[in-house]
Order: sequence, then structure tokens, then C-alpha cells
Amino acid sequence: MTKFSRAPRRLDIIFPRNPVYFVTCCTYRRRPHLANDLVHESFVQFSNRAQNDFGVAVGRYVILPDHLHLFVALPHNLKLGDWIGTLKRVLSRVPRTTASSDPIWQRGFFDHLLRSRESYAEKWHYVRENPVRAGLVSQANDWPYRGEIVPIYLD
Repeated sequence: MTKFSRAPRRLDIIFPRNPVYFVTCCTYRRRPHLANDLVHESFVQFSNRAQNDFGVAVGRYVILPDHLHLFVALPHNLKLGDWIGTLKRVLSRVPRTTASSDPIWQRGFFDHLLRSRESYAEKWHYVRENPVRAGLVSQANDWPYRGEIVPIYLD
């Protein structure tokens, strides 16, 4: 049996209690269902309610036609996968412009745990320029489906 002179570090000490995630969710077959006023309004309403009712902090976000990028910090009692699943269900209820019976969302999502201000700034620069790279606007600030629900600060 191995003896330690001190207790080993625990993951909840290494990682913050409310980690900040960079999340990307894509539509099924990358179909352009998302970049519209109804989805945007539903996303903002959902994010505000999540903050007020559950302490979820949605920071900056960009909604593109076929995917969504967001930064989110969750309280320790919520699981990221559960929260993203609820977000997808809520946004799936927004009326579609097509009569397709296909699902709205691709299964799963991509997430990255942010560890520093530099990481947040680097990811945000990439995200905010996404509509420009896609040829949707000439300047990032012209894209109407982006914003920030609450400021998120990393140490």
C-alpha cells in the first residue's frame, strides 16, 4: 500500500468549481436551420432563464446557419450534456422553414474546457470571425445572430 505524505490533489481543486466551456452544436447534415430571428430570440430567452433559474452563465455566442458556438459556465450540480440537450430540445421547437422530417440537430456536441483568459480570447476571435469566413457578412460586427448574455471572466 502506498502512503502519501499529503493527500493527492483532487480534480475539483485543479479545475474550477464552475468551469467555462467552449461548445459547438451542429445541425443534422449541416442543414441551415439556425440563423434566423426566431431561433436567436429563443436562444436568448432560454439563456436568460437558465441564468435566472439555475445559475447558468452563457457568455458570448454566435449562431450560424448550420451550427452554434457558445461559451457557458455551469454550477457544479448541472452536467454540460444535460444542459446542452435541453437547449437543443428548446431550439428544436422553433418553427422550421422547411417541411423536412429530419431531426434538427446532429447527435452530440463538441466542447473544450477553457483554462485561461488567453484561451477565451483566442476562441472568441475564431468564433466572431466565423460569419466572415463563411462569406455571410464582410465584417464580424454586421452579423445579427451573435451577442453576449452575461460577461464571463477567467482568472
